[in-house]
Amino acid sequence: MTPVTRYAKSGEVHIAYQLFGEGSVNLVYIPGFISHIENYWNEPAYARWLRSLAGFARVVMFDKRGTGLSDRVEQLPTIEERMDDARAVMDAVGFERAAIIGISEGGSLAAVFAATYPERCTALILYGAFARFSQWFPTEESLKSFFAYVESNWGSGNSFIRFAPSRQNDLAFKDWWGRFERLGASPSAVIKLQQMNSQIEIAGILPSINVPTLVIHRIDDVAVSIEGGRELARLIPGARLVEFPGADHLPYTGENSDEVCNVIGEFITGSMPSPMADRVLATLLFTDIVHSTEQVEFLGDRRWRDLLSSHDAAIRAELHRFRAHEVKSLGDGFLVTFDGPARAIRCALAIRDALGQLGIGVRMGVHTGEVDLGGGDARGIAVHITARVLDLAGMGEILVSRTVKDLVAGSGLSFEDCGCHALKGINESWQLFRVIQ
Repeated sequence: MTPVTRYAKSGEVHIAYQLFGEGSVNLVYIPGFISHIENYWNEPAYARWLRSLAGFARVVMFDKRGTGLSDRVEQLPTIEERMDDARAVMDAVGFERAAIIGISEGGSLAAVFAATYPERCTALILYGAFARFSQWFPTEESLKSFFAYVESNWGSGNSFIRFAPSRQNDLAFKDWWGRFERLGASPSAVIKLQQMNSQIEIAGILPSINVPTLVIHRIDDVAVSIEGGRELARLIPGARLVEFPGADHLPYTGENSDEVCNVIGEFITGSMPSPMADRVLATLLFTDIVHSTEQVEFLGDRRWRDLLSSHDAAIRAELHRFRAHEVKSLGDGFLVTFDGPARAIRCALAIRDALGQLGIGVRMGVHTGEVDLGGGDARGIAVHITARVLDLAGMGEILVSRTVKDLVAGSGLSFEDCGCHALKGINESWQLFRVIQ
């Protein structure tokens, strides 16, 4: 029996999901760049593979916003909005914690989710995934060729050879794949999604993943290079890499599809240590009043205290609006964490505007990295990097690291390249960008 499709609310967006299986563990299934959860069950091999997952897990799978049965959206979703969608689905089905599996492009979302919310992840499984878009489309010409296919042949199913060469003589599969294309997303949506995906690189955050991780990849995968899986396994601490023979990109096709499922089952049903939930991937924001010492001397202690009180109230109002976590006040600034970089930048812009109305000049630095939030403080190299980024910011500037810029692809935010800089106390140089409103 096909599972019932239901909807979870993520902000104002409805996310279509299905819950099925009677296994002993919870599993969140994040599909590739397009999906249609009801159409999955119309392909016998896919339906059988999903039922195999259901044999050892309670599975929830969903269509990401803008695809399948979920709401269409005017703007491309950011990676943090997609993380919000995953959390909304987990909350809707009562999954406090679960193993997260990301298929292909869905692996990027799964990896960032696991780094950001380790307290909600018992394990991470990445199948046919990659850290860099170039491991999917290695050249500009290959991406242009895909776009040409989308414009002229999307819905024909002719692209199935690129994903399941073992089914090249299966006309029924080709017909199903054509429906999969049409139901997954419209041609214009596909192009926009791929333009967004082409900007995302997650290699920089992979060392922050702190949950048991399994990486599965077929050696001759025709869609995503085996180097994609190998890099993931190399950069994620303690990750286990399992390589299978074969060229199919889809986990449910190919001679060893059962073995792929079995490895997943063995991994997530075994004994796994609890993650260190205090160590998470977070976006840090440092704020600082420019020339605060001079202002104290000019205004005097009483007027300065009044101004500082207004400064603190204005910042805290924006932190509440953007769901930020105040780590601590620094006297003339704040250290704040966010669960997404786009949200951090938009909060920084709002803070700058609010303080500008009070006549207060401010500068800010933003970076995303692994931090230890134990004991109510934030510690780790990412905190030091953010502080050094702040040091290079001028009056009214919001400077961000390259890591932040890569993670907000598709957000509509604009940046100006400020070049590479040596950060005091940090060994390597860092490319920084100025936020342009």
